[in-house]
Amino acid sequence: MKLTLIGTGYVGLVTGACFAEVGHHVVCVDNDEAKIKLLQAGGLPIYEPGLAELVKKNTAAGRLSFTANTAEGVQKSDVIFIAVPTPPLPDGSVDLSFIERVARDTATAMTDYKIIVDKSTVPVKTGEKVAETIKRYCAARVDFDVVSNPEFLREGFAVSDLMKPDRIVIGTRSPRPVAVMKEIYAPFNAPMVVTDINSAELIKHASNSFLALKISYINALAAICENTGANVQEVAAGMGLDERIGRRFLNAGLGFGGSCFPKDLSAFIKIAEQVGYDFRLLKEVQRINTEQMDRFIKKIIDTLWVLKGKRIGVLGLAFKQNTDDVRMSPAIELCQRLQKEGAILRVHDPKAMDKARAILNDATWVDTLDDVAEGCDALVVATEWDEFKNLDLDRARKLLTHPIMFDGRNLFDRVEMERRGWIYKSVGR
Repeated sequence: MKLTLIGTGYVGLVTGACFAEVGHHVVCVDNDEAKIKLLQAGGLPIYEPGLAELVKKNTAAGRLSFTANTAEGVQKSDVIFIAVPTPPLPDGSVDLSFIERVARDTATAMTDYKIIVDKSTVPVKTGEKVAETIKRYCAARVDFDVVSNPEFLREGFAVSDLMKPDRIVIGTRSPRPVAVMKEIYAPFNAPMVVTDINSAELIKHASNSFLALKISYINALAAICENTGANVQEVAAGMGLDERIGRRFLNAGLGFGGSCFPKDLSAFIKIAEQVGYDFRLLKEVQRINTEQMDRFIKKIIDTLWVLKGKRIGVLGLAFKQNTDDVRMSPAIELCQRLQKEGAILRVHDPKAMDKARAILNDATWVDTLDDVAEGCDALVVATEWDEFKNLDLDRARKLLTHPIMFDGRNLFDRVEMERRGWIYKSVGR
């Protein structure tokens, strides 16, 4: 089928490349001309495992193309996917101006029936507003349908998540676009939930908020484990064997971050408030998440005493492994708070160094993992990159002025670290 993706961020670009991979003809649109020129030249604006290969392969095959012209994308395709940002506003609600702009531009360019699919994460009832906007600005007065088709992609695993999805949600007010949507997703062989638009939009926020809740729950348990001598990893393993609970998202650490969970949680609280419900449970999830970072910082201060003038090596800047995304990264927040206490930082990340430079000032940027510890008073693990498990611990111990590690991601074995002579502080163990 002929498809257009408007927006070439983590959702739009990955979705477009995967649609092309299964045989659809895809046009990716973005109003950032520099980004489009980069893509047309074979470059990528983001790092995502497996994405470069898909883009290169399908561009060469003629199934994937890029343009900065929205009208061109609309006119070339039967189905238009909106995958633009929905950033948070100061009060926690969602900025829908990008969605509205795309809806207007799409309406202006339409000359025949189109299916407009909202893939961005949006508040409930956004589909109704998109439909009103298109109807208002479509001079051709042609028929159209608006569909909600939320994405469930994890950064760092987005390609595999899209190629092998656990479910596909299709929300619509009319049966007309359902067959087309099923045809688009048929190659992915996944269960489909066909529902109304409002329910589809709620499914996305409800899912992300529940996952954030699981993370805050295990982090609250981690505090109890530290106070009782228990091991949060063993507690999580015992809980996770219950199929009603499951082991995923029960990893204690620095708390959740990134461009989705914090934003979606705030948005869902605001959505609930607007419809007359005080979602106190989710407010507590936010509070626990904030306190988790406070506890970790206190652990560092309690051990090192005065941070002013102390040199600290930080492993990880991305908000999670397998991505270069530093938006609302707990690792960046940790670095900034250490700097506020007067610490001098040496930092390393396998992929996020370039993007972190625009946010983090006055740090020494170290290209090699095993050189981060040089001259430092302690090491901090802030992102759960698998590469960090290969740290040369004996070399790092010699490079440090004191063999101290604060492991915010529980990457190393506590007993083994202490056997090697480290002062080792982790989370919930």
